[in-house]
Amino acid sequence: MDAHYLIELFFSGLTRGSIYALIALGYTMVYGIIGLINFAHGEIYMIGAFTAFIVASVLSIYGFSSVTVFILTVLAATVWAGAYGFTVERLAYRPLRTAPRLSPLISAIGMSIFLQNYVLLAQAPDFLAFPELIPVFELPEALAAVTGSTDLVILAITAAVMVALTWLIKFTRLGKAMRATAQDQTMALLLGIDINRVISATFVIGSALAALGGLLIASHVGQINISIGFIAGIKAFTAAVLGGIGSIPGAVLGSFILGLTEAFAAGYVSSDYEDVFAFSLLVLILIFRPAGILGKSATEKV
Repeated sequence: MDAHYLIELFFSGLTRGSIYALIALGYTMVYGIIGLINFAHGEIYMIGAFTAFIVASVLSIYGFSSVTVFILTVLAATVWAGAYGFTVERLAYRPLRTAPRLSPLISAIGMSIFLQNYVLLAQAPDFLAFPELIPVFELPEALAAVTGSTDLVILAITAAVMVALTWLIKFTRLGKAMRATAQDQTMALLLGIDINRVISATFVIGSALAALGGLLIASHVGQINISIGFIAGIKAFTAAVLGGIGSIPGAVLGSFILGLTEAFAAGYVSSDYEDVFAFSLLVLILIFRPAGILGKSATEKV
């Protein structure tokens, strides 16, 4: 195995990690706000990808340029998935917010099953060919030998999203309200923060990011079916736990570690064992760091 192959695997791992990060952020944001896992998040990712598939197919009929199709498809997929995220929060979580913790968990699993079967009725269970939406451009010969332009576009979009999300959380009114709600919902309510609006906004943002990830990976792979949400959801949840569930930097770090682990396992051992290496790494990390790499151990108030 030469250095050329090593760099190729490195870029492949970064691309995987970028997609996992976009999905994992939704898990970790929701957990950070309400302390629960949104198990319907993978299906939101899948719905975003199918929305992109439908919109891109319609737009291609009218002869729009590839860049225009990509931009309009991203907007449609993220807005539509955001609407689903808002609905999931209102139907599966808000009515059960004061119920025992097991109740919203079961409700979220039920919503996940419902959404998957809902799409199954509207689409087909088989794999469908997904159009190539990501703009393609020429790279210098040395760079083109180890990666493709679509990989770099995915990395650039993910980096831009991370910067924008960091700015939103640190410097905007909504971001400050999110941090206050995550720290203490009762105190945030007493200070005049509408925690229902903040929680809904968190679901919407997380769902939009998942839809963006679904669009990018479906375009990169070139196919789509109704089961992609389950697989990607499990991987992204693993990445969020690996980095420290509830920590946004942890979700990003865990995603890239998971993506690189899978890429090198597939390249040097076998693609059949990439999941074995990924979950073995998770077990090892949790043995020595139960809260994850950047997670903080919860302190019980007395």
